[in-house]
Parts: sequence; structure tokens; C-alpha cells
Amino acid sequence: MPKPHAESLCERAHVVRLPLRVRFRGVETREVVLIDAPRGWVEWSPFPEYDDAEAARWLRCAVGMGWGGPAVGAGSTGGGAQYLRDAGTPDPVTAPVSPLSVLGAAPGRRWVEVNATVPAVDVAADPEAVPRLLERYPGCRTVKVKVAERGQTLDDDVARVNAVRSVMEEAVRRGVIDGHPRVRVDANGGWTVDEALAAAEALTQTGPVDYLEQPCRTAAELAEVRRGLMRRGLFVRVAADELIRRAEDPLAVVRAGACDVAVVKAAPLGGVDRVLEVAEEVAAYGVAVTVSSALESAVGIGAGLAAAAGIPERIDDDGMVVPPQAAGLATGSLFAEDVCAPRPIVDGRLEAVAVAPDADRLESLAVDGATRDRWFDRLRRAHAHL
Repeated sequence: MPKPHAESLCERAHVVRLPLRVRFRGVETREVVLIDAPRGWVEWSPFPEYDDAEAARWLRCAVGMGWGGPAVGAGSTGGGAQYLRDAGTPDPVTAPVSPLSVLGAAPGRRWVEVNATVPAVDVAADPEAVPRLLERYPGCRTVKVKVAERGQTLDDDVARVNAVRSVMEEAVRRGVIDGHPRVRVDANGGWTVDEALAAAEALTQTGPVDYLEQPCRTAAELAEVRRGLMRRGLFVRVAADELIRRAEDPLAVVRAGACDVAVVKAAPLGGVDRVLEVAEEVAAYGVAVTVSSALESAVGIGAGLAAAAGIPERIDDDGMVVPPQAAGLATGSLFAEDVCAPRPIVDGRLEAVAVAPDADRLESLAVDGATRDRWFDRLRRAHAHL
């Protein structure tokens, strides 16, 4: 289908600034562009450091969600509307909260298991920070903990992870959650190989770690970390995030044998269809997928929910069913204020429904004119790359 004109996108767009509860990825606010598209509200929110070509992938996702299929360009499979609505389902324009089938999940996958996220809080300065944060994630059995924060030490990371374990173990004892809680740590490429291996040793002293997410910056370093973990007998997986999210070839790190888990995000990859393609391709290498957030608003997270709900169960080498991994999509609680009421977390899951922003919040959270115009200029440049 033809892509909408850039000026049409700008005419439909609102730019808002959302305050965060705590500093995340080095920022205290998040600016996003919300577009009132024919098929419902969508979001375009590439991070400031992304160039125009990268920002175009985010725009492809928004156009795909809002206009019925992939916009144009390499990787487009056509027929993208299948992940936006099924025959007989209401259009999100006329249904304020539309069912999962509108977003295109497989039958029966209306709910998506999600993980909690704990930023790099200083538990020595605020011992109640972790319990307070985890209260916002009722029923979540998986927690992702930010580590390797600039200005902090490995001791700070260990204390934070141990605080998470303490809260999760108490939740199991009280019957609030069942099963075995999982802890993931995300370094955002902040460690060297030696630092990553030392961190893995320290962080597993009091319990298992599901995986180290992007422990180092390069694929070669990730591969070296994997080998080092195996030599040390540490059963910790390695996940790649930035090496997939920002790569021209998102499968390069997988083919290099540098990761056990691929962290995929709908907007940076270019849309729900691209996430599902990547998930299928990496499965052939025995690599699992975690669908995660790019710190989108309640509107923008819909693309990630659609992708996560569409990823099928896998069968492992022993013939056992492996359910999809908990998705990193419950990031709404990181915002002090969002564009609409958040989707509630129910028993550790989010319902994959489309939402629309509140008119009052669009007004109260709107950026100034100069900031809006800067975003519109950026949108026009990104549009030229579609």
C-alpha cells in the first residue's frame, strides 16, 4: 500500500514529553510523537542519538500499525494487515479498547507474560527502593535489573540483585507468585569481557541469573563472554540487544554464535512483521527471543504486545513445549505520567489491547512549539528513507 505523505503524518501528530519516575538510559523525560492514524493511534519515538535511517525503521513500524501493513522498503513481506486486524474484528478507530485480534496475535494469545524492570537504584541509600518498585508489577515472576550504571560499582549491582531476590523469595513464600522467579541483568554494553565474567561470578553467588543482556558492546566480546561462562561452569545465558536493535543485519550476532537470546523491539526493527521474521530465523540457530520495550508510551507499547503475542511456542530437542519468554513490555510504570491510563498487570501479564491517548493529557504534556517543529523536521527526514 502507498505510504502516507510526510505532511499528512505531521498534521495528524502530537508531540508530548513524559516524565520518568527515575533516570532511565540517562534521561529523566521521554519525548514521543503520537499519530492519529486511520487504524488507531500509533507512536514514533526514536531516541535522540539515532540517525535518520534508523529513525525511519521506527517510522515504518508506526505506519504499519496505523495504515494497515508495512510501509515500503526492504524486508517488507506484504500483507502486513494480518497483524493489525482479523476478519470480523472491530477497527481500533471505532473501538476504544479493541481485542488482541486487532493487533494480530495468534488465537488464544490475548495475554502476554511480562517481566518487571528495576532501574539502577542505590539500595544502600534507599533500602525500600526495590520493594517499592516491584509493587508495581503484581504477579511478575521475572525481573530485569539494570547494572553497570556509570558511577556505580559491582558491589552496587550485587546489592540491587540481592534485594530483588529477597523480595521475590518472600513473594513465593506468601504465595503471591508461583514457580521459580527469574532474574535477568542488563548492562547495556557497559562491561569489558573480564568485567562481565567477574560480574557473572559475583551475581550468581546467591542465586541463578537467567541471562546477561548486552554485557559488552561487540559481537566478538559477547562470544568471548559465552565461552568464558562455559569454561567457568556458569549456566548463564548471554542476550544481545543493541547488536540487534541498531544493526543493519540483526542476525549477524546470532550467526556469529555470540548469544543465546535475541532481544527484539518492534519499532527499532521496523515493525511487528520484522519481529516475527527475526524470531523465526533465530529459532533455527537455537536462539530464544525476548520481545522488549523501547521505552514507549502506553500507545506505542501496543506494537510490542502484538509482536510478543504472535510469537509461537517452541519445541525443544527433548520434545518439550517451551513457552515464549516473559516480555520486557511492562515499562509503563517507569513513567510518572503517561498519555492514558496504563494497561493493568494481571497475574504478571498484560492484555494486548489497543489504547488511545486522553485528550487532556495530549494538551497538558505537549512540548513547546520549537521542540514540536524539531520533531516534525526529523520526521520528514526519516520519511525520506522509507
